[in-house]
Amino acid sequence: MAEFSSRFNEMISSISRRRFVVGTATFAASTLVPSRLLASPASGTQRVTVHADSEIGVVRPEFHGHFIEHLGSCVYGGLWVGKESRIPNLNGYRKQALEYLRELGVPVLRWPGGCFADDYHWRDGIGPKRPRRVNIHWGEYVEDNSFGTHEFVGLCRLLKAEPYFAGNVGSSTPHELRDWIEYCNYPSGSTLSDERAANGSPEPFRIRYWGVGNESWGCGGNMRPEEYARLYRDFAVYCRNFGGTDLFLVASGPSGNDSHWSRGLMDGLGWERPQGVSMHYYCGGPDRSTSFTADHVAQQLATYAKVEEAIVHQRAVLDSYEKGKDIGLILDEWGVWDNIPDEDEKRYGKLWQQSTMRSALAAGLGLNIFNRQADKLHMCNIAQMVNVLQSLILTDGPDGEHCIRTTTYYAFELFKPHRTKTAIRVESESPASSGLSVSASKSDKELVVTFVNTRHDADLAVECSLQGVSPGAGTGQILHDADWNACNSFDHPDQVVPKPLALRVEGSKIQLDLPRLSLATAVLPIR
Repeated sequence: MAEFSSRFNEMISSISRRRFVVGTATFAASTLVPSRLLASPASGTQRVTVHADSEIGVVRPEFHGHFIEHLGSCVYGGLWVGKESRIPNLNGYRKQALEYLRELGVPVLRWPGGCFADDYHWRDGIGPKRPRRVNIHWGEYVEDNSFGTHEFVGLCRLLKAEPYFAGNVGSSTPHELRDWIEYCNYPSGSTLSDERAANGSPEPFRIRYWGVGNESWGCGGNMRPEEYARLYRDFAVYCRNFGGTDLFLVASGPSGNDSHWSRGLMDGLGWERPQGVSMHYYCGGPDRSTSFTADHVAQQLATYAKVEEAIVHQRAVLDSYEKGKDIGLILDEWGVWDNIPDEDEKRYGKLWQQSTMRSALAAGLGLNIFNRQADKLHMCNIAQMVNVLQSLILTDGPDGEHCIRTTTYYAFELFKPHRTKTAIRVESESPASSGLSVSASKSDKELVVTFVNTRHDADLAVECSLQGVSPGAGTGQILHDADWNACNSFDHPDQVVPKPLALRVEGSKIQLDLPRLSLATAVLPIR
């Protein structure tokens, strides 16, 4: 592991402090789950019991939230091509991307960052004349601010997504954030609301979610927790419910499972309580996305045990404070962060990353965690929606006409039936070495169970017993490729797509075959 740690440290040394959690989490997990753990073949049937009468909490649609940043070709060229572009578009938005995302459903969308948020001044992105600014965090390129507040809200309306604004604390003032909220939410009659109307939006935007800073421990100000807590109080007091829109303010929480930051923040807030506290957790990898070794696949996927541990621990930290149980825990940024070659960035944009079968398994592990910990979370936003890191949509650069759905897109699609249902407890008789991850949810008439087989060397036979309900014949979908580096490319956009999966229902038991490296969802009527 020392050799792996050395190479990985070299990889992250030139990247901002926001990625520190990637390395620390991977190292911690790899010490707990050595690669040889996934090398021994599975034996016998893997038995799982779903306790339909043991409820956890609602699977909030916000667990399937998304995040976009002015970074590489995520916004410019990915989602926004401009009205005059030769790329098919709807009022400047890439048409194919809109269609794919509408089909999936986007519950919530966070913008404009990320690190970019704490150097973004919202007035640069409104009105007919917009200044050209240098993006200091992501390559020092010059952008024209053609995608600003109105364009982001327009995108959210097209996607039927709840907008989530990340406010600038690192280089801004309480007055600037206060004015942005008034501009967005005050109905009419004030100078700022009338300016919004003059810019084409007479009706207020009614934005509820507001992040008060981003990664204030790193690129958002390099602060100590007590410093940020004081700034949060200074900013929050001026964030008002203009127009009757009840704000949901999100404080900048820890990098990974950093309880020192969390406790320092909560201690420094005094009696002030945000509606939410964010945490960020990336799962790193030392290889190019399409060139992972078996050991590095195992190390990266093992990190998700630490993600779940962090959610449980950070929830406990918040709950230990007076009125802490009222604070929503938000996993604002999560996903895999692989080693990205310079040639890919030069061709497609900063942090452009392919999504493989391994990436889909990682998404499945994360989404299973959110179901299992549904009573501890408020929202989770994968990083990022298009072209950057673990994206759901890929385009061939800012000027490219190709637009494809990634394996991660299809992982989210397989979890869509869980939305708004009630998560229920699952018990597995299999050891951790089986590589099997499971979560389940139910409504009055339907049960949904999702299985992930992370083993690269063993197919699994799964027997799932249901307690508290009687199932009928159901349907199954599976995402699978025996090559963990398999991906959907511009030449082969349907290499890895969901396919029907046979389910055998006998009494209160479901039986299915789960091939190596697969993600499957079963949907069954119940009574």
